[in-house]
Amino acid sequence: MVQVMALALAATLATEAVAGEKKYGPGVSDTEIRIGNTSPYSGPASAFSMVAKTEEAYFRKINAEGGINGRRIVFLSYDDAYSPPKTVEQTRRLVESNEVLLVFNAMGTAPNSAVQKYLNAKKVPQLFVSSGAAKWNDPKNFPWTMGFTPSYETEGYIYAQYVLRERPAAKVAIFFQNDDFGKDYLRGIKRGLGDKAASVIVAEEAFDVSEPTIDSHLVKLKASGADVLFDIATPKFAAQAIKKVSELDWKPLHILSYVSASIGSVIKPVGFENAQGLISAAYFKDPNDPTWKDDAGLRELNGFLDAYFPGADRSDTLIVNGYNTAQALVHVLKQCGDDLTRENVMRNAVNMKMVELGMLLPGIRMNTSPGDFAPIKEWQLMRFEGANWHLFGETMSGETKN
Repeated sequence: MVQVMALALAATLATEAVAGEKKYGPGVSDTEIRIGNTSPYSGPASAFSMVAKTEEAYFRKINAEGGINGRRIVFLSYDDAYSPPKTVEQTRRLVESNEVLLVFNAMGTAPNSAVQKYLNAKKVPQLFVSSGAAKWNDPKNFPWTMGFTPSYETEGYIYAQYVLRERPAAKVAIFFQNDDFGKDYLRGIKRGLGDKAASVIVAEEAFDVSEPTIDSHLVKLKASGADVLFDIATPKFAAQAIKKVSELDWKPLHILSYVSASIGSVIKPVGFENAQGLISAAYFKDPNDPTWKDDAGLRELNGFLDAYFPGADRSDTLIVNGYNTAQALVHVLKQCGDDLTRENVMRNAVNMKMVELGMLLPGIRMNTSPGDFAPIKEWQLMRFEGANWHLFGETMSGETKN
């Protein structure tokens, strides 16, 4: 009898010890993990909502397979219409009313900028920000913020290097969004052009997302005599620019920011014939590229879409953005085990080593450290031909010195 009681006591103590090892932050219980997100389901950048829609579908898949160590992901995604004041309102709702564990992959440079200080003051992870702004890699001043994609500045830098190599006598025109998003690209382009920037840039036109049309900007840029156009715009305005360039019968080397390289939301609506020869860059596999037709990563993506997002337009590469970031978050949460505190989420996020995602380009891995919060740092150039983008050249690091 004494032996039985001793065994029972030992079992009880062991159970209590295991239970005691669980550490939960806001939004976490034995059964669920609440994750917050803001996305432009309406407004001028609504095409980007495909990212959050894909993430929601992927988390349904994870939940159907047992969740994260037995815990269901509750994904709370609110419309902010790409409006910073609305982002502030919805983010406060997520943190103070919904008490989410973290804010994940919220969309846009300006919207995220509006809540960065708030989230850091509250010590809420602002994880895998859906923007390539360089400011997300600033662990000293913003230790609770981390981006995901290679930065816009590094992208602009590699484009400029390509132009110098291919067209050393270029006359460059730059069409850019008048916010942090556009200015990061502008900084990277000028850094990449180096000492030649002053002589080769013949025109710059900034535009605001509130403008109903950007036609007059393109007319001015053509009149400059430029033979290279940097098109730094979100999908709605990039589509307008591609169409207007064609209507003007202007034939510059047209370089398009990767955020607007989606065939489904940008290229197809303006017509494939108007997109021939466009140059952009990628860090992930394009599911429309025949190169990957037998790729294991693409098979997994298609299997997921078949089961959980069958109505998705698979030509829209924004789906891959959502798929990659959702996989990255699942990796981090699984690594946290039963210590699902905000502190441990960040600890695991900033210590990723050679993490593979099925839809990243070959050789590209996620790597972070406490002093470097940028998970991905490489790009590969691509050219639009026929009905698809085609990769060319070597993978390029766009890292530059500050």
